[in-house]
Amino acid sequence: MKREDVLIDFESSLGPWIGRTSKMVDYYIQEGLENHGLDLTKEQMVVLKKVHDQDGLNQNELAFLTYRDKSSLARLLAKMERKELLYRRQNSQDKRINEVFLTPKGQEIFQECKVVIKDILETMEQNINETEIRDTIRILKQVQQNFTAQKAILEEKI
Repeated sequence: MKREDVLIDFESSLGPWIGRTSKMVDYYIQEGLENHGLDLTKEQMVVLKKVHDQDGLNQNELAFLTYRDKSSLARLLAKMERKELLYRRQNSQDKRINEVFLTPKGQEIFQECKVVIKDILETMEQNINETEIRDTIRILKQVQQNFTAQKAILEEKI
């Protein structure tokens, strides 16, 4: 079979639907932040949430939790420090490790973000029952596990 003979039914595949939905969520989160007068990007909001959940995370852990590479996270944290949303402190045991903490302003902004997230989740889950939500979460977790397993296989070949 030639490459051009391969047919893919994108409309019946998970990939495009996950991609489009992700873009819509990103768009409405950013719009919600702007509508609430928050000078914040979605990426910055994600960092605020992770650090709020676990104050003192080190940068490597935060990079892993936010699916960012270390250098892009460092740039993002620098911007957030300039906005006085968080600060970094060297670990007392290992000076190579920076721990990340929210400032009082960062805590306050995160509380305002929760309103935006609540609104987005309510809109997202309208007309979807609890069973459908659980099933969707289960399926999306399986998709993530599939990618994680595939990544491990590829890394073994290296």
